[in-house]
Amino acid sequence: MSKYFSPFVIPFVIGTILLFVFCIWKYIRWYKGFDRLQRAIIKKNILSWKFLPAIWEIVMESLLHRRIFKRNLMLGYMHASIAFGWFLLIVVGFFEAEFGIHGSKPFWVAIFYRFFQHDHNTFTSATVFTQVMDGLLLFVLSGIAIAFVKMIYSRIVGMKKVTKHVIFDRFAKVSLWCIFPFRLLSESVTAAMYHNGGFLTQTIGDILPFANVYVEYTCWLFYSLALGVFFTSMPFSRYMHIFTEPFLIFFRRLGVKEDEQKSGFTMYELSACSRCGICIDACPLNKQLDIKGVQSVYFLRDIRYKMLKDEIADNCLMCSRCASDCPVQLDLMSIRRQMRDKKELDTKNNYRYLDTVRAFNAMDRVVYFAGCMSHLTPGIPEAMEKIFETVGQKYWYMDKEASICCGRPLMQQGFHTQASELRRKNTQLIVQSHARLLVTSCPICYQSFTKEYKLPIKVMHHTEYINMLIKSGKLKLSKDASLKVTYHDPCELGRGCGIYQEPRDVLSSVATLLKIPEEREHSLCCGFNLGNTVIELEQQEKIRNAALENLQTGNPDLICTACPMCKKAFTRATEAKVMDIAELVVKQTEN
Repeated sequence: MSKYFSPFVIPFVIGTILLFVFCIWKYIRWYKGFDRLQRAIIKKNILSWKFLPAIWEIVMESLLHRRIFKRNLMLGYMHASIAFGWFLLIVVGFFEAEFGIHGSKPFWVAIFYRFFQHDHNTFTSATVFTQVMDGLLLFVLSGIAIAFVKMIYSRIVGMKKVTKHVIFDRFAKVSLWCIFPFRLLSESVTAAMYHNGGFLTQTIGDILPFANVYVEYTCWLFYSLALGVFFTSMPFSRYMHIFTEPFLIFFRRLGVKEDEQKSGFTMYELSACSRCGICIDACPLNKQLDIKGVQSVYFLRDIRYKMLKDEIADNCLMCSRCASDCPVQLDLMSIRRQMRDKKELDTKNNYRYLDTVRAFNAMDRVVYFAGCMSHLTPGIPEAMEKIFETVGQKYWYMDKEASICCGRPLMQQGFHTQASELRRKNTQLIVQSHARLLVTSCPICYQSFTKEYKLPIKVMHHTEYINMLIKSGKLKLSKDASLKVTYHDPCELGRGCGIYQEPRDVLSSVATLLKIPEEREHSLCCGFNLGNTVIELEQQEKIRNAALENLQTGNPDLICTACPMCKKAFTRATEAKVMDIAELVVKQTEN
């Protein structure tokens, strides 16, 4: 064993040991912080078929960075070359050491193989391994070069803004970037002395002006130091995502989700963020208002480093635009709500009036829940009532007189206790009604009923319901092909619930639907949702105006949306005709 030891390997060995000790300690502590339901889901599904899709996603995302490739080819290449390239260097290097040195050997030999094995031809295909290892090193170095250029000119990888990292993260980044140039220099010096390099290292070695045992040792020492420093800093820096993202993907594939309260699973999400900064460009606060430092990348960083301020937690539209771009698909909105937890503002007796509201026996009826904002845009519930009457559908207008909020606006601001009271009463009323279907016109309510409630009945947004009626032939519509319309995807309905096609199917059945530059998951927020309590009215209007400009592409005759909040926001700012889909459907209904 002494044959394969040199003092310069000590920094690498210490760093490796500390890395695994810290990571194992953190992962065990975080797992203990999972709530009972999250643990039960893991135990139930850990040996199920869900394991294989998790492995596939880990390869495609943690190593190959497929989602980043879809965003920008060069940005994807940068991430994949460093992650996958380094992974292959380790794997191929392990096999090279196994074939090249027989018998027992310490684990660090594969990392410093060229130093300990000078013979170029110790086994069949040794030359092939040498060339492959040089190719992989060049692959990684090309990614490091792009990352360096990105730091100076981010637009080369399709990013307008990049993350401003704290000093410790910058230190960790420098140590990472030093690893591979030092490896190249070390192997090149050794190649100059023993002619055991590949196409890259031998070429560089042949032009080095000097190479001796002292220079060689110094280079390998710096390579070992760079590895040791990076490994030691990794569990406490943004690079913790390297090991954490696979765990997060695995848990998520098994069915684990964020809860209302912070848990150990939240810590896995926080540490799986690489702070790549992809979420910055699309954020309306950055794009339209030039507000920096509040985006999700900074929000997650500040939670992890325990320096979060209320103004950063509250200064977010909760539009999920960042979440749609996040390559790790973190549940950013749930974590926002957790950090807005206002338990100290609980008011015990404020909801006594709920107990005076009684359910209607709607066994053969549809329950219609308009939502608070729909009451401020009465044309929408009126249109839905006409649609119910047209198809002969009996219904119970649940919140027509004794209106009860779904609770989501309170939950968005962190009032979890109050929101749960509203959910409790609404659930009680819906169950007591014996109805089999609930239809709502508000995307906020729709997301709440489908994700936060545990209802025993089916829930549909009115665009889904109308689309179902059209396809079944119950609702006959006349199409006006000369009528050009654009459609605004509401944040909560589109990015929040994935309802994109049904509204478009409905609109296409009554008019000519135009494509606009930013739609579906890239849709622009109207600016007037209930998520942000920090920005001023004038700032909300700037965000709304950008969305309106996008919607007026192609000079449409009509702007349509499927959210009362969005309709209200747009109507106030334009002379163009703005309607909800339900209102347009009523207008085009055949008599």
